[in-house]
Amino acid sequence: MNPARRRQYVLAALLLVLLGAAAVLLREVLATTFFAVTVAYVLYPLREQFRDRGLSRRMAAAAVSAIAFGAVLVALGLVAIALYRRRESIVTLLREFPEELTLTVGEMTYTVPTAMLVEPATAAVRGLAVTAASAAPVLGLKLFLFAILLFGLLLRPSSAARVVFNVVPGQYHDVVRAFHERIKQTLFGIYILQAATAAGTFLVALLVFVALGYPAPVTLAVVAGILQFVPVVGPGVLLGVLAVVDLMQGNVTRAVSIAVVGGVLIGLLPDAVIRPRLASYAAHLPMSLYFVGFVGGVLSLGAVGFIAGPLVVALVVEAVLLLSNGRGAPT
Repeated sequence: MNPARRRQYVLAALLLVLLGAAAVLLREVLATTFFAVTVAYVLYPLREQFRDRGLSRRMAAAAVSAIAFGAVLVALGLVAIALYRRRESIVTLLREFPEELTLTVGEMTYTVPTAMLVEPATAAVRGLAVTAASAAPVLGLKLFLFAILLFGLLLRPSSAARVVFNVVPGQYHDVVRAFHERIKQTLFGIYILQAATAAGTFLVALLVFVALGYPAPVTLAVVAGILQFVPVVGPGVLLGVLAVVDLMQGNVTRAVSIAVVGGVLIGLLPDAVIRPRLASYAAHLPMSLYFVGFVGGVLSLGAVGFIAGPLVVALVVEAVLLLSNGRGAPT
C-alpha cells in the first residue's frame, strides 16, 4: 500500500472516531441533523433548478433553505394557532363543568363525580402548557440549527461525495453510486409517501368533522394532517381529545362516533390504503419490506425511525441486488 493511500485510510479512521464522539456528545441534535441531511437530499433538485435560472450557488441554497424552514414554521404555526384559539373554550369547559356527569347507556344510568375527571384534566392542561412553554426555546434552536445545516449542505453538496470517493478505492465507486441512487430514490419516496398520506388524512378528516358537526372543521382537519407526520401518535391524539371533550359535555353519541368512526376513517384508513398503494412505487420497495422498516424504525428510534427504518431496509435490498448480479455492478 502506497503512503498516500495509507494516509487516506488513517484519516478516514480518525474521521469515523470523531464522528462517533460527536454522536455521543451531540446526541440531543442527532435527529435534527439527520432530518437536515435527508431533506437536503430531497431538495437538491430544487436547488439545481434555481441555479439553472441564474441564481448564484449561495442564493440558491439560501432560497431552498428558506422555503423548507418556512414550511416547517407554517406547519407548527397552524397547530399552535388551533390550540391557542381553543384555549378559552377548554378553560371555560373545565370551570363550568357540572359536579356530576350522568351517562345513559340503554336502560342503565351511571352517575360519575366530575372531580375525578376535572382535576386530572386541569392538571394535564396546565402541565401541557408548561411543557410547551419550556420546550419552545429548545424547539426554536433546533429549527435554527436545521436551517443552518440545510443551507450548508445545499451550499456545497459535493463536498461529502469527494471525501467518500477519495477514501473508497476506484473499483468500488460504482457501489457508492448505486447506494447514492438508492438513498435518493428512497428518501424521495418516503417524503412523497408521507405527504400523500397527510393529504389523504386531511380530506377524510374534513368530511368526518363536517359530518359530525364540529366547529372549525378545516382547522381540525389541517391539524389531523400535520399530526400524520408524528409517528405512533398521529391524528389519534386529536381524536382522543375531541372524544374526551364531547364526553365531558355530555355528548356521548358524538364522542363514541369520533372515537370509533373517526379512529377508523381518520386514524387507520389513510395508512391502510394510501401507504400500501404508493409504497412500492414511491419508495421503490415491496410493501412488506417498507412496513418492516417503517414500524421497526418508529418503535426503535421514535420520530427519526419513519425515515431511518425504510432507508436502512432499502440499503439492505440494494446490497443484496449488488451481490446477486455477480460482479457488483449497479442495477
